[in-house]
Amino acid sequence: MKAAVGNWYMPDEAEAHQRTWMAFGASEEIWGSELLPVVQQNLADIALSIAEFEPVSMLVRESDLEIARDLMGEKVELLPCPIDDLWIRDTGPVFVLSDDGRKAAIDFNFNGWGEKQSHEQDALVAGFVADASRTNAIASTLILEGGGIEVDGHGTAIITESCVLNANRNPGISKAQVESELKALLGLEKIIWLPGIKGKDITDGHTDFYARFTKPGTVVAAYEPDADSFDHAVTKRHLEILRESTDAHGRRLEVVVLEAPSHIREDFAHDDFAAGYINFYVCNGAVIAPEFGDKRSDRDTRNKLQALFPEREIIMLNIDGIAAGGGGIHCATQQEPRMNA
Repeated sequence: MKAAVGNWYMPDEAEAHQRTWMAFGASEEIWGSELLPVVQQNLADIALSIAEFEPVSMLVRESDLEIARDLMGEKVELLPCPIDDLWIRDTGPVFVLSDDGRKAAIDFNFNGWGEKQSHEQDALVAGFVADASRTNAIASTLILEGGGIEVDGHGTAIITESCVLNANRNPGISKAQVESELKALLGLEKIIWLPGIKGKDITDGHTDFYARFTKPGTVVAAYEPDADSFDHAVTKRHLEILRESTDAHGRRLEVVVLEAPSHIREDFAHDDFAAGYINFYVCNGAVIAPEFGDKRSDRDTRNKLQALFPEREIIMLNIDGIAAGGGGIHCATQQEPRMNA
């Protein structure tokens, strides 16, 4: 498999951003008439929260420009663009930097999470964002999504097998081949593989709902305490793997557990509701995280995130509409790192 040459590396999300990219892409066809306005408000709330700390550029269909302006005014840059949905973490490019001061945008060939959803327009989003950000594009031979990749910016990544090694993305491609290309493209020395779980959600178990680096050597990991949940056994196994793992520099990982809420607000609750805290987003000066109405676990999460990010403001938002669609704040955002000085 051919990989791009260029000494690229993917920075940790907590490194300085040039801006955040989002997509005002919810549609009635996918989300339904009841949920649509709630999701649009959730997207606006996320964008406006981030915009207090860094610029936000949001892709918007021409037909949705008026409502987007009504919700966000001039605080968010709106860029007309044909889009299918809102999940720019997966449809947009993964930005990388080089030690000699270059930036590139990797297109990982979005295919609708293994052909599960219409994606004709979203397949072009990575290229659109690369052009709009005046960034050179790199074409990968792999099919995967940004939500499936978690890095510490210092050579270590966490990736789920259920997503990247799935035949609906990369049939016939071995783990060794995947590692070879990702190490070249993202500046990795070590990949920690979590099993994930196939077929239970549209992503086949993205990493950003299971484990996130907060700094090199420290990981927050999800735990589902409900023994009746399909995520119970897999999150328990992930904790075992992470606690036994070392990073690219030989450090044993410190693992901080974020337990799922024991209850959520009932308005949009259903089996696919994504009630997990791991899907937060780190921007310049803040961490934007979800809250679900469980006072104990919401408070516990805020306290843990504040301890992990002591110099950042912790902002917790009600994103029940987006969560009802199986996603979260991280799924709806993509960072563009600031160039090296």
